[in-house]
Amino acid sequence: ALFDGRIDFAVHSLKDLPTRLPDGIVLACVPEREDPRDAFVSLKAKTLAELPAGAVVGTASLRRQAQVLFARRDLRVAVLRGNVDTRLAKLEAGEADATFLALAGLKRMGLESRAASLVDPFESPPAACQGAIAITALADDVRVRDALMQCENVTARTEIEAERAFLDALDGSCRTPIGAFASVNGAQMTFIGETLTPDGTQRWRREATIELSGDAIWAARKLGHDLGDEIREEAGDAIVLDT
Repeated sequence: ALFDGRIDFAVHSLKDLPTRLPDGIVLACVPEREDPRDAFVSLKAKTLAELPAGAVVGTASLRRQAQVLFARRDLRVAVLRGNVDTRLAKLEAGEADATFLALAGLKRMGLESRAASLVDPFESPPAACQGAIAITALADDVRVRDALMQCENVTARTEIEAERAFLDALDGSCRTPIGAFASVNGAQMTFIGETLTPDGTQRWRREATIELSGDAIWAARKLGHDLGDEIREEAGDAIVLDT
């Protein structure tokens, strides 16, 4: 639609945006980010740790499945699909004992109270760029890009650039569970990223805190890419799955 001239810009959930955009399209604007954490949702327990052995955690996310199995080998995971309302209804119908949903989605729908608890992002990082919105435009459309810059949030942009660089280094297009979380606090940024095998038996993670002096975006990208490269070198073929 952008290339055809039918729209001036497009709005996406950033975590669903490809790591590498088509030539001629750019990530023109990242507005203020909503809370990136995962919410634990259950009618039977407050946290994952409180679920009884053998309980079923329903989720369609490979990352969440792997993180659950890494934390609790005695639980079972099942695919739970649908929009937020559908998944909540399936939970109430007993198709699963618990699930995880993006807190941002719950808050935007006025359903934040459905969260039994919130997941510590340093214990189980969320999907890269969760809670962030992406606005894309044509690279050569100066008028639209200049207008969109009024909605740009520098903190959000810095965080998501680190997370997207981490994905890119790990080839985020592969079917590998990957979590990433960057948090800017003043002149510092803390980053944690991990990848796991889908069965949750192995996990590789890196974390670091850097000073954001000079070009903060460049520093964020470099950190995310460097840590992703380290994991890829350490994990090798274990995180490259057949498609």
